[in-house]
Amino acid sequence: MTANTQGPVVIAAGGTGGHLFPGQALAQELTRRGRDIVLMTDERVKRFDSLFPGADIYAVPSATPSGKGIAGLVKAAPVLFSGVAKSFGILGRVKPSVVIGFGGYPTLPPLAAALLRRIPACVHEQNAVLGRVNRLVGPYVHAIASTFPGPRYLREADKGKLVLTGNPVRDAVMQQADVPYDALGAETRIRLLVFGGSQGARVMADIVPGALASLPEGIRARLDVVQQCRPEDQARVEGAYRGAGITAELQTFFDDMPARIAAAHLVIGRSGASTVAELGIIGRPSILVPLPHSLDNDQKANAEVLAGDGAAWMIEQRDFTETALAEKLVELLSHPETLNGAAIAAKATGQPQAVTKLADLVEELGRGEFRRALSHEKAGG
Repeated sequence: MTANTQGPVVIAAGGTGGHLFPGQALAQELTRRGRDIVLMTDERVKRFDSLFPGADIYAVPSATPSGKGIAGLVKAAPVLFSGVAKSFGILGRVKPSVVIGFGGYPTLPPLAAALLRRIPACVHEQNAVLGRVNRLVGPYVHAIASTFPGPRYLREADKGKLVLTGNPVRDAVMQQADVPYDALGAETRIRLLVFGGSQGARVMADIVPGALASLPEGIRARLDVVQQCRPEDQARVEGAYRGAGITAELQTFFDDMPARIAAAHLVIGRSGASTVAELGIIGRPSILVPLPHSLDNDQKANAEVLAGDGAAWMIEQRDFTETALAEKLVELLSHPETLNGAAIAAKATGQPQAVTKLADLVEELGRGEFRRALSHEKAGG
């Protein structure tokens, strides 16, 4: 089977927001261009189907190998093979022009099926570290789109396939891109936004309220906190803020997170790829606490990039204590010019053209243009 140049674009993504959000951004852009979209992911898609209105959505069997050894891969293999077989049949029916994977093991079966059917395929890497599935299929796909110019673990032989696109963000994020940073004054309310990913993070509930309660009265009385909490943590976090006399709005999920980021003077959160991209597009300073057990320390690598650019301050979770956070907050909130500078630096890291560049790449692949250009370069022409 060869590609149908007028066929739909298949987006394959893992079931987390970090993988689905850039896929959603690409779907929005391609839909504006008149392209049909097919989404392939695992059973978690039922929680996110509203992100892809009008798309045909297929759940495909998938499994993540447990651990790094052969035993984990062998255990997952039957489910992955089942996913490849189902994906092979789906692709035969929908006849796509191109398949793009956004990482996570649910993308492996659709990408493998695309390669078997000789359909143009590419991957997108959101992080500063090439993910395991993208690393696995990198030698076989036609292009590797990347947020960063030199993702860790990219093979020397695959560097010619790398296309620097940036990490696409959703329309809701782009709508906040022109909201100016509200410079912090000596008497103004201090707006802090605290979150730890799409489902919140316990460490934020454990550390942030106590740190804020220990701040000097002159700072504490000016705080307006917005915090995303896990349901089981919400009552105790509310009690901690109430006891400290801190104004706080708590929810288990904010469906207007981009607007919340835009309103903040300072963000405290994890450093997943989507968070880092959104902080750059909107231009807000942050204290980043990388998830310590993320595969290949990708969140730490992301945070190091922003910190190195002067846009954020990284505190590893082992060092993220009430005392350490309180000291950093006193330092930053007592010197608003530091926050202002970090907001400017964050804005400079933003990649507002990412979705356009990625959509262009996908359409070029579907027409065979990117592959011809790549072959021409390899031939030395």
